[in-house]
Amino acid sequence: MNNIMTKIISFANQKGGVGKTTTAVNLSAALAEAGQSVLAIDFDPQGNLSSGLGIDKLNTAKTIYEVIIGDENINDAILNTEVENLDIIPSNVDLSGAEIELLELEDRERTLRRKISELYKEYDYIIIDCPPSLSLLTINAFMASDSVVIPIQCEYYALEGLNQMLRTVNLIRERLNPTLEIEGIVFTMYDARNNLSGQVIEGVKSVISNENIFETIIPRNVKLAEAPSFGMPITEYDTTSTGAQAYRMLASEVLSKSGR
Repeated sequence: MNNIMTKIISFANQKGGVGKTTTAVNLSAALAEAGQSVLAIDFDPQGNLSSGLGIDKLNTAKTIYEVIIGDENINDAILNTEVENLDIIPSNVDLSGAEIELLELEDRERTLRRKISELYKEYDYIIIDCPPSLSLLTINAFMASDSVVIPIQCEYYALEGLNQMLRTVNLIRERLNPTLEIEGIVFTMYDARNNLSGQVIEGVKSVISNENIFETIIPRNVKLAEAPSFGMPITEYDTTSTGAQAYRMLASEVLSKSGR
């Protein structure tokens, strides 16, 4: 992509319930805590990234929907969060209508990319939380991104979802965005007491090259599960928890990959 400084990362998995939004929320907060200026874009109509960062998504005048479908200036949709260095463009259920409306637009796959081009160099990182499906929204996110983080839950069907996701990324790369990379695969909801968790990790490593797998593994953690209901990332909700430490470690891996 033509941006010099801003790194744009999508968080995606076509399978729901894998810790995708949890990872987007908490990695955004951990990067911000490390002194990076971060913009999180909620590109999922469920709006969980917004609520996870303390935004009342039902009472937000301007969301990403108005930006990509209307003529709303993207800067007017940016909100501050309680986390220093972390801003957000929220989303809500209105975004589900964008699927149909985008079909009528010319060059529809690049709509988000055009809108966020104004923000290049404004932020160190732009994090995009995709819907849990391969949709026109997800394609827009991939078109706007430099790379993709794929969170995988340590459970039996993980490999199935991963293979599907990798095929999608390859397809986008071949046809639309040749510079799109896989930032990394991150294992979530790891339970050390469960043999299956270890087997899933070994299974994925056997089919994927190691340079695409983050060393940090996100554990199952009660505090991590509680934090969204308080509208806080784990780094704020329980700063010393194992979940917070894991996301800080993940952030430092992302920073070193970017040479920062």
